[in-house]
Amino acid sequence: MTIFFGVVVGFLVWFVLRVIVLGIYTVDQNERAVKTTFGRAERLPGNKTTLDDPSAEFLKPEERARYSYPQVRVIQPGGPYLKMPWQDIRKISIATMTVNMAKDLEDSSANSGGTKLDAVTKDQLNTGMTGQIRYRVSESNLYAFLFGIKRPFVHVTAYFVSVLRQKIANFEAKRTQPSGAVAAVPADLGSAPVSEMIGVSINDLRKNLRDLNEYMDLECRSTLARYGVLLEASLITGIDPPPDVESALAAINTAHNQVSSDISLAQASADQKIEQSKRAVEIESLKAQAEVEPIKLLAAELSQLHAAGAGALQAYLRNVRLKLFEKVQDIYLSSQTEVQR
Repeated sequence: MTIFFGVVVGFLVWFVLRVIVLGIYTVDQNERAVKTTFGRAERLPGNKTTLDDPSAEFLKPEERARYSYPQVRVIQPGGPYLKMPWQDIRKISIATMTVNMAKDLEDSSANSGGTKLDAVTKDQLNTGMTGQIRYRVSESNLYAFLFGIKRPFVHVTAYFVSVLRQKIANFEAKRTQPSGAVAAVPADLGSAPVSEMIGVSINDLRKNLRDLNEYMDLECRSTLARYGVLLEASLITGIDPPPDVESALAAINTAHNQVSSDISLAQASADQKIEQSKRAVEIESLKAQAEVEPIKLLAAELSQLHAAGAGALQAYLRNVRLKLFEKVQDIYLSSQTEVQR
């Protein structure tokens, strides 16, 4: 009887400790939690999947079946909550994190000790890039983060690096012809933009870091549906060429700046001459108009006199001759001219 009583008391003590004391938990403000029963996460009613979430629109058609994860019930911050001994609580922080883009989570010695990410450009230059990745775990797809992938951050960073290296290897600057460019261009240069004439992609990368960052943000929108991690921003801050070509690039950039300056001066001179020519044509047109206008008025007046009768036109001509005689000093008449008085 004493043994039985001791077993009962021991079971009650274990039950109190295991269920009530150890079964009570809380969730912090920057955390979300998922409850599992015998290892199975609690699903939302209706068998909803990530394909029902707006984040799935960024998945390619062939990826939708592969990344179809069930939506689970997310425990919001607060408490205390109670769980049974056969249940487990998986907590995860949803705070925004920042990581060095060159950091390899599996090999700390890779990428020059996590300081510089290597990538090859389209002209076979091995460049080193520096920057950061800002990300956070999304509560709308916690199943993918907790159960879909063993090491989700490794997958996310590897996906980011692969997309970035692919873009670096095929990057081309936007080819926009400057407005008002001079039409006459030497035949050996053609009408190609200056960046295209240089042919060094690392210069284009340095000048278009903003476009590169925007491209990475667009391409990584699918990470939310893939891995449950949202890449909020990629901040590529530096692109460094190999040391053995740094001096050559400096010389190319100097030549490029000189060519750009010469083109700008030529364009400004051409624009100035074109504007002066327009003004000269406008002035001459006004002069011609000023000379033609009196002749038009005289023609209209003569037409009215002719319509009034032949006598009116002859009287007008006589008055004009008289005014001319008042202004002259000498008059020369032909011997055959008949003078009427």
